[in-house]
Amino acid sequence: MHSKKLTYSGWLILCLLLVCSPLLSQASDAESLINPEQTTVAKGNGNGKGVAWRSLSVEEQTLLAPFAKNWEGLPPGRQQRLRKGIKRWAQLTPEQRTRAQKRFTRWQQLPPEKRQRVRNRFEHFMSLPPAERKRLRARFRDFRNLPPARRAALRERWQKMSPVQRRAVMERRQMRRQINRQQRQQRQEMRRQRRH
Repeated sequence: MHSKKLTYSGWLILCLLLVCSPLLSQASDAESLINPEQTTVAKGNGNGKGVAWRSLSVEEQTLLAPFAKNWEGLPPGRQQRLRKGIKRWAQLTPEQRTRAQKRFTRWQQLPPEKRQRVRNRFEHFMSLPPAERKRLRARFRDFRNLPPARRAALRERWQKMSPVQRRAVMERRQMRRQINRQQRQQRQEMRRQRRH
């Protein structure tokens, strides 16, 4: 039972990415919102797929004002991400905006190598089958619902483990999952046979 709960903290970092995924997927756009003068201008954006500044609503122009000077030169995909971002931002409650700002500030303070590690883990998570991602989200919710003292104890225990110990915990968990899956399949097969 302990090793099962240990995997909660083992996957904690990966699952936290789920919470931050909108920020991670648009980190460069969010950084640009803070430092628009550092926005890179696309060369030769004459493909007609971009959005003209004058076609933006007044509200969009107001929120995207830092990009006004370089808007026409931004790649169309970037323009669309920025527009989606401000629409999402407009729908957030003040509390959600505060949390997002704090998360983004923490993201900016991470060293580049740690940011890259987080991005890689997020990409790995997104490459998992939907059922596995759903299972991990549920496990993270379970972990988050534990009492704070229990979460802290699990985190501390996980951090004290050596990489070999962590790998062993993960392998045992994976083996148990595989056995459970086989047992479930056997039960289903037995039910089918009884019906026929």
